[in-house]
Amino acid sequence: MTTFAAVDIGANSVRLKIARLRGRKLVILAEDREVTRLGESVFRSGMLDPQAMAATVKVLQRFHKTAQKFGATSVRVVATSSLRDAQNASAFLQWMHAATGWRVEVISGVEEGRLIHLGVVANTRLSGGRLLLIDLGGGSCELTLSVDKQIRDIISLPLGAVRLTKEFLKNDPSKKKEMEQLRAFISNEVGRVVHRMRKAGAQGTIATSGTAAALADLWAAQHVAQSSSVPRSGVAKLAEKLSKSTLEQRRAMTGIGPRRAEIIVAGAAVFAELLTRLGLSSFRYLPLGLRDGVLAQMVSDYDHATKAGRQVVSERQTSLVELGHRYGADRQFAERVRGLAMQLFQKLKSLHDLPVEYETWIAAAAMLHEIGSYINRAGRHRHAHYLISHSEIFGFSTEQRAIVAAIARYTGNSYPRVEHRVIRILPELDRHYVVRAIAILRLARALDQSRAGVVAKVGVRVGAPRVQLTIKTKRKNAELELWALEKETTYFRAVFGRDLGISVA
Repeated sequence: MTTFAAVDIGANSVRLKIARLRGRKLVILAEDREVTRLGESVFRSGMLDPQAMAATVKVLQRFHKTAQKFGATSVRVVATSSLRDAQNASAFLQWMHAATGWRVEVISGVEEGRLIHLGVVANTRLSGGRLLLIDLGGGSCELTLSVDKQIRDIISLPLGAVRLTKEFLKNDPSKKKEMEQLRAFISNEVGRVVHRMRKAGAQGTIATSGTAAALADLWAAQHVAQSSSVPRSGVAKLAEKLSKSTLEQRRAMTGIGPRRAEIIVAGAAVFAELLTRLGLSSFRYLPLGLRDGVLAQMVSDYDHATKAGRQVVSERQTSLVELGHRYGADRQFAERVRGLAMQLFQKLKSLHDLPVEYETWIAAAAMLHEIGSYINRAGRHRHAHYLISHSEIFGFSTEQRAIVAAIARYTGNSYPRVEHRVIRILPELDRHYVVRAIAILRLARALDQSRAGVVAKVGVRVGAPRVQLTIKTKRKNAELELWALEKETTYFRAVFGRDLGISVA
């Protein structure tokens, strides 16, 4: 059975979750968490503290042993705001790799929000409607608007509990001036997104992370009704009470651990401001987080038929369509090229021998290969590469976007060469795969050269030394398609070592 391990390196704590796929459901095998405050010094000096790095590496070595104990067949390690911001992040990444053999993926705030949303959708039975997800971590706060389980907007704010505590709260209990400055900063950051979020009209609010858990436990302990939902007035009262309490008093409160007590004042202030300024009546706490989203993404990559898999496929398609629309791509043309590329991918499998995921990467490149014209038609393929590489496309990692961008880059007159930076930056094995993927997309693009949907179906007979394409047309005139396909024969021979024959049925 396949076993997945997800590691989340946050600004406040490091978390591990291991799960095994049984049928199409995940069964949790182990969880671990330790506060290391990796981001604490980053928010003060811009640098990771050597002691915090050492403590985090030690925890990760323990996680590595646990992952081995449970036979994890796939491990994904992600890091968030502390490593996004740290000037010496590369030193930590190298240290961690040497100690564990793991490589860390430093994800953006938007990707962090997407994964948290995926974790929530994959692990709960959410009703439809418009929901706002709030995840307040150590370094940042992600706000995700979900409409009928689809992401409509994500905003990442620099309002993490550790970040704010180190910047503003120097005394215990906090002085009045410190709290005023803290609240002013939070108000200013939230104020930038008030109109955008209020306009979204969220009908309910879900909160994840340690701060939300602590506030929910505090509220439940003070009221007869044991509920995970906390009203706006309750959050405001708790925030005020916490701001006036000492560290020891906070540690004695129900639901607040000894380390959470050190940062809960700032975290509560953020929640109070968000609920008030955004007009949210309450929030409901869910014990899920980034690690759950990472596991869901791993399951999706392994089996698209799972609930998580279906969600990711839907997210990807929606994101590709929206990005194409933003940059003026002809959707009907793009979808025709994608359909033709998928036919070719399936019928040329014995020849191209590409990993199954390349079907998704080629389809994405087909949908986006023309968006560079938005900048300038001259150099549009270079522009398309830039836009794809630097856009947030839900469901695609940074490395995956680089692959999609490289495939889309070479749909014009130029061909990939090993010395090109576009190819050089890819993992070594993918450089080989991308060249073949480009050949497939170029053929698909040629099959709709007239942009009139002339070709209905493509027949393929793979032989040696010749591959025969037979195209079935909707109308007689396919001269442009035949001309474009003839031009592709040279590249096809260079990539696959076989001649390409073309005929019309």
